[in-house]
Amino acid sequence: MKTKIKITQDARPLYTRAEEALGKWINSLEAGERLPTEPELAKDLGISRATLREAMRLYEERGRLIRRPGVGTFISAPPPVIESGLEVLESIDTLAHRLGLRTRMMDLSAQERAANEGDKVALGLAAGASVMEISRVIYAGDSPIAFLTDVLPSGIVAQDELEDFSGSVLDMLIKRNDPHLAHSHTSITSESADGILARHLSVQRGTPLLHFEATLYAQDGRAIDHSHSYFVPGYFKFHVVRKVGK
Repeated sequence: MKTKIKITQDARPLYTRAEEALGKWINSLEAGERLPTEPELAKDLGISRATLREAMRLYEERGRLIRRPGVGTFISAPPPVIESGLEVLESIDTLAHRLGLRTRMMDLSAQERAANEGDKVALGLAAGASVMEISRVIYAGDSPIAFLTDVLPSGIVAQDELEDFSGSVLDMLIKRNDPHLAHSHTSITSESADGILARHLSVQRGTPLLHFEATLYAQDGRAIDHSHSYFVPGYFKFHVVRKVGK
């Protein structure tokens, strides 16, 4: 008999807590096992059936649940996890290819615009400068797994280069080898999904996302890319090798 997983009281919205609690229940079962009926599960979790259905819809979209009308809802095997160390800068495409996982890009948006104050600070731009902003969603199978935005000084990437763009600005610059890349400075935080991120990634508002904010530098010291990458929980695992202090 499975242990009941109750939603504890905290300051987060109910749907976020419901999604987390349902995820724990799903992870406690094996692939192929059937979930309890909606009334039973809603009662055990202490939520309404409407809230439960919304949480279940999200896990269906992520491929963790399979509904069989008239039969029930069953657990699907978890998706492959894209795992990487943080010592080497690599794109999602490169990491996924190493695992034999097929990814694709959707919702590409690329536009030239005036640099805002954040762009000027991150990229060292002068007043009146313009930038190219490139955003897109990366899918693994039918599931969105990451939302990426890159902002580059105008002239680094031309519009016609985006005709064959596969989703990775890093890979495009490496392949072109101009400018010559040196290193990236990255900060890693957890951030709650706002309305825009929730829509792009098919998650609830408030869902915790792993957020990488990075600035990429060329060998001549120029900052040539300021990026924000938001990763859906469950699809990524990052690690780092650390030396012992003396």
